[in-house]
Amino acid sequence: MRRPNRYAATEIDRAAELRRDAEWIEDKLGDLASLIVPVWRSQNLVVEGAEAPELAAVPISPDALALGDVPVLLGLWNGTAHFSIDVSPEDEAPFTEFGDYRDLREVGPLMGHEEGALLAYARGMSTWQRRHMFCGRCGHPNESREAGHVRVCSNPECGAPCFPRTDPAVIMLIHDGADRLILGRQSVWRKGQHSVLAGFVEPGESLEDAVAREVFEEVGVRIADVTYHSSQPWPFPSSIMLGFYGRATGTELEVNLGELEGAGWFSRDEIANSPEDDEFRLPRKDSISRRLIEDWIEDG
Repeated sequence: MRRPNRYAATEIDRAAELRRDAEWIEDKLGDLASLIVPVWRSQNLVVEGAEAPELAAVPISPDALALGDVPVLLGLWNGTAHFSIDVSPEDEAPFTEFGDYRDLREVGPLMGHEEGALLAYARGMSTWQRRHMFCGRCGHPNESREAGHVRVCSNPECGAPCFPRTDPAVIMLIHDGADRLILGRQSVWRKGQHSVLAGFVEPGESLEDAVAREVFEEVGVRIADVTYHSSQPWPFPSSIMLGFYGRATGTELEVNLGELEGAGWFSRDEIANSPEDDEFRLPRKDSISRRLIEDWIEDG
């Protein structure tokens, strides 16, 4: 059993069976021991200490609840009910007496595993709520149900429900069966950053087919021996990354410059001795792409 990737929770009880229990939800929203995890314009509230950032949770109060949309039950962590609220409409970020709002991609790698997972969960739910304020079938406003985990069309002639959406994406380390792997680079990334290949799964496509298609589209290589590695929630904004290994059946690359700025073969030694500078650097340490590379090096 591989260790979980960053942002994958292992100790947070999502308490799905309690989302429809209106009395329990009302009781927890009135419980001063319950906590709020606010999201403001896709940023999370954290306390930046001397060693590492920590989650900043806000005590439940009527004033706090009045600032956001309908609270979303995240679940129970350490026996305490945690809710998230999106306070993005506020011109000035609220609750800054508790901490500062930061991009999770910056502070997540430095945080405790469970704290980072809870913030990622809150950010993901916030994104889904904002993107589904209106019914996709008839255009009427949606209303929150089941502690924020369902949005239902307010039009009585429609009433279509909408559930949280996650976009599946495959991310794959393609090797030559020996000592080299393919890394690519996009122009929008920070200087020097390279990563394994990735792409979204299309309708009617298996994960294995998506891996093969994306690799061929991006670097013109056919592959074999596709094997699953692990997955990672990636709420930037709303993906689940499904990690794979695959073996290239050829080594000549035809880089699709519409997809990538460049790509090439790199040896284990080159990767293991990466200078991590503007000439060449690996993906961020909180990403499954980095995990795929590090495990491949260790397994070699």
